Amino acid sequence: MKYKTLKKGIILATVLAVFMACSTDDENDEIVITSEAITITDTNTTGTAEGDTDNTGADEDDLVENATFENTVQIVFSNTSATITNPVPEDVVITQDGANVTVNSSISKVAYEISGTTTNGMLKMYSDKKFKLSLSDLSITNTDGPAINIQSSKTIFVVLEGTNYLTDASSYSNIPDDEDAKATFFSEGQLVFSGSGALNVEGNYKHGIASDDYIRVISGEITVSEAASDAIHTNDYIIVDGGTLNLTADSDGMDCEEGYIIINNGTFTINAVDDGIVASYDIDEADEPDDTITPNVTINGGELVINTSEGEGMESKGMMTINDGTININAYDDGLNAIGHLYINGGNNYVYATKNDAIDSNEGITITGGITIAIAVRVDEPDGSFDTDDNTFKITGGTILGLGLNTSFPTASVSTQNTVILDGISANTILNIQSDNEIEALTYLVPNKVQTIIYSNAKLETGETYNIFTGGSVSNGTEVNGIYTSGTYSGGTDSGDYFTINSTVTQIGGELGPTGEPGGR
Repeated sequence: MKYKTLKKGIILATVLAVFMACSTDDENDEIVITSEAITITDTNTTGTAEGDTDNTGADEDDLVENATFENTVQIVFSNTSATITNPVPEDVVITQDGANVTVNSSISKVAYEISGTTTNGMLKMYSDKKFKLSLSDLSITNTDGPAINIQSSKTIFVVLEGTNYLTDASSYSNIPDDEDAKATFFSEGQLVFSGSGALNVEGNYKHGIASDDYIRVISGEITVSEAASDAIHTNDYIIVDGGTLNLTADSDGMDCEEGYIIINNGTFTINAVDDGIVASYDIDEADEPDDTITPNVTINGGELVINTSEGEGMESKGMMTINDGTININAYDDGLNAIGHLYINGGNNYVYATKNDAIDSNEGITITGGITIAIAVRVDEPDGSFDTDDNTFKITGGTILGLGLNTSFPTASVSTQNTVILDGISANTILNIQSDNEIEALTYLVPNKVQTIIYSNAKLETGETYNIFTGGSVSNGTEVNGIYTSGTYSGGTDSGDYFTINSTVTQIGGELGPTGEPGGR
């Protein structure tokens, strides 16, 4: 039996006393050492943020309060017809075919207030200038096309009031050959959503909400209850500043085809078959690649819950940066995937992958802050908690916990925070790491049995020796995704494993995937 350098002089005396009391038949019995009560501390340092650190996409022109509207036109749907009230300006022409209403405007500063109900109608709009579109307790179902079809390349300020419902047909038969329409709520131009109301969308044909330009959500509650393709789809970019988005899709939750995605705030619940959030433009695979397109994903805040049944949680064909927010991902494929570099500067990030890597970047990973838990549960394929494809894996701050079959090896030459790599333990068991001086370094309820655990935190101090305990319990504790940040730990069993921090990265077990260290360790 192996004994470590023993803590507290009393333990050595205890061991000797036990041997003296043992009979010959008991000579091979092991001594079980259990943890005394130790205090759990909350330590989470932050290094210098890197990546896309200060990009919110702010634009004063996207604020409806900065625009003026001199004319108001009211359109009220009623079953198979619609009523137009208020004086209609001379340069605004409105035609009707039952409840199919078409607006054609060549002037600016017009506000349209739309309300009422139709089970077989549509609102179609042409405009040479930007306009405001207020939806107030509106319900439109179209049996042969989109519910709202905006054939204008200008900015549309969509103000949500009350509760609104839009449903399209499963096939479109009323779209001219020279026009495009591919969503229940479709626009050729920019859609900027605000207001305190709700919009509920069913996308039976293709997308729920789509713009051939960009979409910005400032406020309001948007629910896409079903989409045959993407819940929200754009060409240029997507920015969300606030509001609530509940998105269900047979393809992607949010897809920007040729641009970037910025999340500044908001509450998201995304259930997608394919990717939850994706900037999907692949420069390398484009027929005529445009290297001016930056398919980046930047998360500055918000609360995101993402579930995928076949795809990735969040994907960027360019760079991905997480600066803040709360992210909870349960993905079939990679949880986070970036073709470019992936930066994590903050936030509370929980990433769970069923069939691939939890966090994967083709150009490297840099973590400077936040709390990041990455779990890859498949054991029959080489899936890792962190995968950098043999590129840089830099750690300068934050709390990092990775569970998987393997992990990339942090790049010691650029990392400033210590890391340990060790074997996994049984599921639903507390893992406790504490120093010889009984200073707590980690208390974590391990949810899955994996081959490899990687842990990094400022609690791991150079020159200190640490012992690993399993089991036990926590009293009066507070935990975030299994990591205890307060309370008292006691009763764990000493595993017999220990390590001393003599270098930036210490490995005492587990398996390595891509090293993260060019040329090996």
